[in-house]
Amino acid sequence: MTLQDNRQMHAVRQFALASVGTLQEFFSFIPNPVALQQDRNKQQDINIQLSKEVNSLRAAQLENTQLRKMLELKENSSFNIVAAEVIGKSIHLARNTITLNIGENRGVAREMPVLTEEGLVGKIIATSERYSIGQILFHRDCRVSARVERSGISGIVAWEGGLNLVMKNVVKSLDIHSGDRIITSEYSSIYPKGIEVGIVVSTAELPQSIFKQVVITPSVDFSRLQRVFVATVVPDTERIHLEQKVVK
Repeated sequence: MTLQDNRQMHAVRQFALASVGTLQEFFSFIPNPVALQQDRNKQQDINIQLSKEVNSLRAAQLENTQLRKMLELKENSSFNIVAAEVIGKSIHLARNTITLNIGENRGVAREMPVLTEEGLVGKIIATSERYSIGQILFHRDCRVSARVERSGISGIVAWEGGLNLVMKNVVKSLDIHSGDRIITSEYSSIYPKGIEVGIVVSTAELPQSIFKQVVITPSVDFSRLQRVFVATVVPDTERIHLEQKVVK
């Protein structure tokens, strides 16, 4: 049929081509499972790659924002600060600490405050040549002299367990409310004044007591702590020893 070129064969070939074309057009609507699976795999690979790029960009943006805030803190601070990275965390009952990658070789010493662009972290309690240990606010021995920024009411911020802090020695009649910002006070012999500690989330009167319960959420998210500053402020040891002597 292919080699013959008479009129009858020519008509047969035209009919055959038309029939085959019609069949191909009809069956073209039926999807090819192999091709579909290949396209699906390619699309999945593209989606995974795009997701990785989006996550990478988001992480870079967050890191850039944090570094910008830390730079602003360093430029605007009235005291000298040294940047450090958190390279370890220790959670031992109620003694929560962090390990920093700087030590005495960078001028770090005991009792120096640790902070971030968000607020107060704690203080240095031990040092070596290249490392230091910081006691964070979530530590049962931590005490911070603080005040309400709005009204100036003073108290002692401490941790009694959980994810919040408490402000002690606040008399019931004093002006303190939810939403008040708590900062370090000028009465502290360790922490410079004006560093944010947290925000008051609730207050309640304690039965058979002249004081009220003041609950504070810390400004620093300790679960995501990665970079900090150590304020190289030399504590007034004479004042500390005198106050400790009177307390004893």
